Amino acid sequence: MKFLCSFRTFDRNNSHHRKSIAASLVQGVYTLECDRKQNRQGPQALAPAWWEFFNFGLTQVLVDDDDKSYFGAIYEFRFPYPYPNHIGQGPPRYVIAFRGTTNKSGNRTQDYKLNLQFIVNNLEKSPRFQAGMEAVRNTVHKANGPGNAWLAGHSTGSSIALLIGRNMVKMGMHLETYLFNSPFASPPIERIKNEKLKHGLRLANSVVTAGLAIAANGGHRPTPRENDPFIVLSTWIPYLFVNPSDPICSEYVGYFEHREKMEKMGVGKIGKISTQHSIGSIVSNARGKDSEPIHLLPSAYLTINLSPSEGFKEAHGIHQWWKPDLQFNYKLYQHK
Repeated sequence: MKFLCSFRTFDRNNSHHRKSIAASLVQGVYTLECDRKQNRQGPQALAPAWWEFFNFGLTQVLVDDDDKSYFGAIYEFRFPYPYPNHIGQGPPRYVIAFRGTTNKSGNRTQDYKLNLQFIVNNLEKSPRFQAGMEAVRNTVHKANGPGNAWLAGHSTGSSIALLIGRNMVKMGMHLETYLFNSPFASPPIERIKNEKLKHGLRLANSVVTAGLAIAANGGHRPTPRENDPFIVLSTWIPYLFVNPSDPICSEYVGYFEHREKMEKMGVGKIGKISTQHSIGSIVSNARGKDSEPIHLLPSAYLTINLSPSEGFKEAHGIHQWWKPDLQFNYKLYQHK
């Protein structure tokens, strides 16, 4: 295990410090589950190193009631709080982290069931989301507000963190959130090398989606409302980490870039309508079920790993995000 930062030298303004710590605490959840399955306890347990190095303690493990697996954890900073450094510049008091899918015996059934719920835009009905939502609300209350807590997740765990973060915003609470390799429920158009073909497919998809949204609204363009989710969520800016070689999350690159291109082309209205909807959410709403697209994210600090990846496992892995010698591209997308 190789880390280049600890809370002894932690700089909250250093993006590498923040993402390394958030990713390591998510890895702690994966290792907790491995320890449980292999019955590693006490000195034999491997998980504690992932949080103790950063002076965190494990306060709660989130357990799936069906298969008894560990899918999340709540960590508390051990040093006296507020941190001795300048208040607001030190680490958070709490971090709530969620793991993704583990393709191992004993985990596949529940993990794949969660993936299916994501695909059909029904993740909010899952027991893991509901348990995670309750844990986050309780933790934020204990922390005396959202400013003392972070959310973090990887893969499907990132989708849970994204949904929880969105719900907290609707309650008036903005949590600092780290989303690693967050799944995007769409064909991976970003993987296409031909830029003209890629842009054409996205443009066609935007026109179709916007047309369906207008048709579902009685032939009228949806009018923004004060409580419109896209407007409410636009002030929340989570940190989103994607690898363009990972087909699960790569479409987020095109999601934000295409929105900018539509504005420059003078068809920004179509882009805005299509961004706020998905074909699945339109169909659900038409059937009387309130549904938002799982990828609904008006604003984000997008970090793209531009370094070559050897296969899917490396491109989708959590481990890439604490490596210091990779090439990254950073950009803020903020809906106004």
